[in-house]
Formats: sequence, C-alpha cells, structure tokens
Amino acid sequence: MHAPMLILLLSSIAAADAAGIGVTYGRRATSLPPPADVARFLARGTVLDRVRLLNADPLALRAFAGMGLAVDVTVPNALVPRVADSVAFARQWVRDSVAPHAAAGTNVSRILVGRDVISQANRTLLLCLVPAMQNLHAALLATSLHRRIKVSAAHSLGVLAVSTPPSAARFREGYDAAVVKPLLGFLRATGAPFMVNAYPFYGLTSDAELDFALFRVGAEGVTDAGTGLVYTNALDAQLDAVHSAMKRLGFGDVDVVVAETGWPWAGEDWEIGAGVDHAGDYNRNAIRHLGSGVGTPLMPNRTFEVSIFSLFDENLKPGPMSEHHFGLFHADMTPIYDAGILTAPEVIHS
Repeated sequence: MHAPMLILLLSSIAAADAAGIGVTYGRRATSLPPPADVARFLARGTVLDRVRLLNADPLALRAFAGMGLAVDVTVPNALVPRVADSVAFARQWVRDSVAPHAAAGTNVSRILVGRDVISQANRTLLLCLVPAMQNLHAALLATSLHRRIKVSAAHSLGVLAVSTPPSAARFREGYDAAVVKPLLGFLRATGAPFMVNAYPFYGLTSDAELDFALFRVGAEGVTDAGTGLVYTNALDAQLDAVHSAMKRLGFGDVDVVVAETGWPWAGEDWEIGAGVDHAGDYNRNAIRHLGSGVGTPLMPNRTFEVSIFSLFDENLKPGPMSEHHFGLFHADMTPIYDAGILTAPEVIHS
C-alpha cells in the first residue's frame, strides 16, 4: 500500500473511532443490491459504524441484525400527523417497526421524525413535529427502549432565517418560538442531538468559492465580524450558524450532529463544483476534519458524528442531475471514488 493511501485509511479509521461515521442508505434507484449484501459490505468492508435509513423498511432492518452498526430509522412525513395525534398509534408503530428488530439484534439507535419538516411550507406537518416526537418517546418508555433509542429529526439549513455570519444566525421567525424552542427543549430533556443536513455544495455561487467549500489548504479565510473568528471552510461556518441560532434560544448545550453532508460526483453543466474529484476531496476532508477533535471556531476541541449522503446513486429522485449522483458506490459496491472509508483489501485494489 502506498504511504499516502495508508495515511488516509488510518486517519479515516481514527475519525470513525472518535466521532462516528455513517452513511445515508436511500433506495430510490433501480438495480440496487439486496439489503443483506449491503449490510455485510458496510460491516466488513468499510470503517463506517452507523447507517441512516430514510424509512423503517423491515427488509433493511433485518439485514443489519448482528452487524454492529448503529441504525437510524425514519418515520415518513406522511405518518407524522398520525403519530402526533395518537400515542396509541405511536406505540403500535414502535411495536411493529422498531421493537422486533431491536430484539432480533439490530442496533436501532434513533428514530427520526420526518425529513426536513421545519423547512417545508406545510403548517399542519410543522405543528405535528414535536407532539410526534413526544409520543414516540412515550412509546419507547412503554417498551423500555428509551435508554438505547433516542428520538430526533433531521433539518436542512432552511430552518435558519439568517446564516451568515455565523454569529448572527437565527431560526425562521414564527417557527423559533412555536416549534424550534419546544423541539430543543425535548432534545435537551431526553439527551438527543439536534441533527442538521449541511451541504456546502448548495451554497456555491462561483468557482472562486470551491477552495473554501472543499477544505483546501490555502483557502482564503472568512472573518465573522461579530466574533472576530476566522473560518477556513464552509462546513464549520454552517455548523456554527446552527449552534449560534440554538444558543440564541438558550439551548447552546444541545449536541449537534451532521445528519447528512455530501457532494455530487456529476451534475449539469451549470451546477458549480459537481465532479468526481471534488466529491472525493470534500468527503475525505469532511470526515477527517469532523473526526479530528479540532472542532469549529464556536465549538472547539470536539468531534462531530457525521453521515455521508449517500451510499448509492438514486436515479429515481427528481431534480437536476446532481440529485442522482451523490453516491459513494456503484450498485456492485465498487467505489465511484475514494472517500477514505474502505478497509483493506478493497483500498489496496481501488
């Protein structure tokens, strides 16, 4: 093995041990491998230690039994109102969708309620978020699973009304008091993290910003005039914006987890930065940085749990070409590019 490749592998493993590296396992695609094959590959061929499911598919949950990886499951947006309206329905959902798999050896670690609920223009769904989380927690208490399974939700940066500079960040007006503050109170009370989908790729407006987005050495730093702190990469700025908004509401002590981040390896001609080299650079550098213990300017000397989006390309998703090409692996589970997460011998032969 070449020395640089060995160093990359070892640094990735160190990051996995320190913070936890996961992957989002979406399945909106044709010709994907069976979940059982995927689970074996992730457990034996990568340094990943967790996986996020965008549903609670029993086939996938059974596949991860005994594999050791922590598994986050998701309540689909369509079910959130029913879970919020009825603790009995929440208990039934936990009994049917979670408890049997936990008993059979699947390491279910979180239930995530909906996807980007706060960012959607659906007031009914929005107001159901916290009650649904409370009912699911009550259901876990009833089945004695509350100590091993936490309830949270993943949010896009669309929850913020202002995100730059990070010190000025705040949640969207009207949502902050009605939804976000009760949500953060629930997370604090139950010991669950605030989970954010952070994508520097979507913030690009010109090629000149690529070095800052990709953690490149020599990237021109950006100074936050409110704190005097200098940011050398875009992801730190995004995470600190979330932290600042939480602190503004009195919840700066709630942990922050990167529920999703990633970079497309292909895209439309007009999509700035989409490309295989940039995808490799971003994901390797993000994993290394978040697991390094350096932290961010406002959250120094800590590691961050992170899940990369996504395991496979998803050709059935709507949107521009980039939406189809966030995958780390082809359907035969060979890497599209080196993201620094494979263990030998796959790394040696990549």
